[in-house]
Amino acid sequence: MRRFRFGAVVREAESGKAWAEKARRLEGAGFDVLLVPDHLVGPRFAPVAALTAAACATTRLRVGTLVFANDFRHPAVLAKETATLDLLSGGRLEVGIGTGWMAGDYAGAGLALEPPGVRVERLREALAVLKGLWGEGPFSFEGRHYRISGLDQRPKPLQSPRPPLVIGAGGARMLRLAAEEADVVNIGMRVQADGSGPDLRDGGLRALLGKLAAVREAAGERYAGLELGTSVIQAGERKAEEAWSAADSTALDETPQVLLGTRHDIVDKLRYWRDEHDISYFVLHHERDLTAFEPVVEELAT
Repeated sequence: MRRFRFGAVVREAESGKAWAEKARRLEGAGFDVLLVPDHLVGPRFAPVAALTAAACATTRLRVGTLVFANDFRHPAVLAKETATLDLLSGGRLEVGIGTGWMAGDYAGAGLALEPPGVRVERLREALAVLKGLWGEGPFSFEGRHYRISGLDQRPKPLQSPRPPLVIGAGGARMLRLAAEEADVVNIGMRVQADGSGPDLRDGGLRALLGKLAAVREAAGERYAGLELGTSVIQAGERKAEEAWSAADSTALDETPQVLLGTRHDIVDKLRYWRDEHDISYFVLHHERDLTAFEPVVEELAT
């Protein structure tokens, strides 16, 4: 039976001390991973510095991204940064990565938001570069988007053969890529091609079950070794929607992305989704739900 794992997205703090306290709170509550997003706009810390500070403040807690935007960094730069962070954290890094999608990031920085197919193709190449540069010896790669010539980076990651790769996926192409290349698939809503936000037609029970089936089919023999996860956007009592999140979470009430009710209600729902559908990794998306979710983690974390 798959072991439950729990993560929490933390975006910012008023000081280094407050950030460290947030990390230690998650560790003390039994969470497995502290996660940070990667956006150029909005009140969010930069990932690598924030994760380094969180790792230094804790001893067991893993750290990761949900997710690095591939378009913001050349994969050789990301490979170097993440290998260093994995070493300095004692092998506690999980590398979440996606294409990049939010229109405001691209417009504000003067970056071209290319069509989804181009971004997915570029991400596939980036994954090959990351894996190659994390490995031993010189690495070369010739692709449409990246070219690497005999590069042998040091340090190498502490984890062997490499840090776990987490891919956030909602659309068909990303689900297929995640099933084929990731260690962890975080299943969410498809985002609109223009980067304006989630595609609200893509939420709900039927959509989620379809995505699980798509991952299972695309993964083939890899499926048994995959960890499936999703983000929890409402926990305990329903709260006002965040402007930059899903606009209407009521469409998700039948999924594990909305967990309302008592601790007993939530625990039963999570056990159902793990036992019947193999989702075992749950990421709390908002700090505001932490108090409601901590007793659930305490009961289910092992």
